[in-house]
Amino acid sequence: MPPATLIAPSALPTNGLSNRTRPQISLISTMYRSRPFLEEFLASCLEALRQIQIEDFEIVLVNDGSPDDSLEYVLGRRQDIPRLVIVDLSRNFGHHHALQAGLQHSRGDLVFVIDCDLEVSPMTLPAFHQKQQESGCDLVFGYQESRKGSWFEKISGGLFWKGFNLLSETKIPESIVTERIMTRRFVDALLQMGDRNLFLGGMMSWTGFAQVGLVVEKKQRSGESTYTLMKRIELMLNAVSSFSSQPLVWLFNVGAAITATSVSYVLYLIARKLLWGDTLLGFTSVMALVAISLGILTTAIGIVGIYLGKVFNQVQNRPTYIVKDIHR
Repeated sequence: MPPATLIAPSALPTNGLSNRTRPQISLISTMYRSRPFLEEFLASCLEALRQIQIEDFEIVLVNDGSPDDSLEYVLGRRQDIPRLVIVDLSRNFGHHHALQAGLQHSRGDLVFVIDCDLEVSPMTLPAFHQKQQESGCDLVFGYQESRKGSWFEKISGGLFWKGFNLLSETKIPESIVTERIMTRRFVDALLQMGDRNLFLGGMMSWTGFAQVGLVVEKKQRSGESTYTLMKRIELMLNAVSSFSSQPLVWLFNVGAAITATSVSYVLYLIARKLLWGDTLLGFTSVMALVAISLGILTTAIGIVGIYLGKVFNQVQNRPTYIVKDIHR
């Protein structure tokens, strides 16, 4: 097998490529423990591209520090799929950061983003492509009419989107999935945002342009998902704190209400003491108020700490990912 061509990130073509040198479409996916899915995934991608009659394409796979042999497999597949582009990150940076790397290194006039775990088949590409061509929209996003998975996954997923839209000024359609197709001008605008705290679903909604949804069927993943409960909670905290200061406003309102209640109760106790000489009146209530106040104070410090951490990450200005090698 001939050695893969390595291209330094600084030598990559920019988004100023002329239309004649651009592929018609870029397919982007990330790899993390993905080896069991890759053979079927690549075969389905090629068949989907054949159905929409596009021969000028690229498939961009971002290796997000996968501990299995996913990278070795796709490097070997470059013999029979010359348009396969592999972006190898220096370590695991997370799903959204890896997707951002794929978007920044894609060159297509259209960009189709999809997970390679086959929960959504690459064979949905023709439907996305047709919807985009008919509507002329800059973004066609996929969403589920009914969530797949266990009752806990359905309930927690629904609460996530409802909670995000309640707390954030940026509204996102509920039950959206990773899969979506975008125009080049949309991708270029998205990449201008410069966020270090990434939540791509919110960023894409915030970017604007004409957007339309497409119903997709999401199957149950074979094997254990890499998105654990803790990762889902972290994603929700990151999503809300990245797109809204509303929790801080609510925190102030709750604090003001508790302060007003506490002051009123203290005045009541003083009045009882002066008028009737009561002692230790409402000791249990006072202790309950102290405990509640302590809990709220601790939570408040935690919320402020989350936002302060976001500011710290942003002003550090570190790259959101580091590319080790690019095989193009």
